[in-house]
Amino acid sequence: MSTKYKSLKEECYEANMQLNELGLVVYTFGNVSAVDRDNAVFAIKPSGVPYETLKPEDIVIVDYDNNIVEGDKRPSSDTKTHSYLYKNWDDIGGVAHTHAKFSCAWAQAQRDVPIFGTTHADHLTADIPCAPPMADHLIEGNYEHNTGIQILDCFKEKNLSHSEVEMILIGNHGPFAWGKNAAKAVYNSKVLEVVAEMAYLTLQINPEAPKLKDSLIKKHYLRKHGKNAYYGQ
Repeated sequence: MSTKYKSLKEECYEANMQLNELGLVVYTFGNVSAVDRDNAVFAIKPSGVPYETLKPEDIVIVDYDNNIVEGDKRPSSDTKTHSYLYKNWDDIGGVAHTHAKFSCAWAQAQRDVPIFGTTHADHLTADIPCAPPMADHLIEGNYEHNTGIQILDCFKEKNLSHSEVEMILIGNHGPFAWGKNAAKAVYNSKVLEVVAEMAYLTLQINPEAPKLKDSLIKKHYLRKHGKNAYYGQ
């Protein structure tokens, strides 16, 4: 492994291992990438490599046009989605994709995850969006690239900010999350899964459960993220 991208590969490796340790992936179905803006490249998990055998030197470095810059393995099949997000959102540093159970269940139901409680509001003030399933001609085309377009189109249609809502469900597919770095993308993936499970259980207990009222949404979000935030040290 060359020294030029050693730290980037290690960051990506650690994030991928954390994704597995948190129970967010099934076998090899999941990936995290970490970007190096100065060199216009990103590191991503190789396709189909089990987490049990994954090593930092296995991580693949690609450019924004999906060309392999360093590595002897094929990058994740979702690489084109990651590159599309990095190209269009220049303030993100990491992207994660999982097949976590409750996140995928909501995606398969083609439903936004409603904001029912303060755990949700601690992280975002809106429902977690679910993009509609991709059109047939896009599925038959450049599928993974078009998944990136699908994500941006959903945010535009719902008038959402990707810096405030750092996660999405793809209808009939599963979740993507992002953040300032790869670790934050993994963090957001876990938050999404927990909130999705809570919302599912809420509707089992009370199918008519109301959404969280605006005053509680604002209080819980702003105490962590507002200019006068007072949560934590």
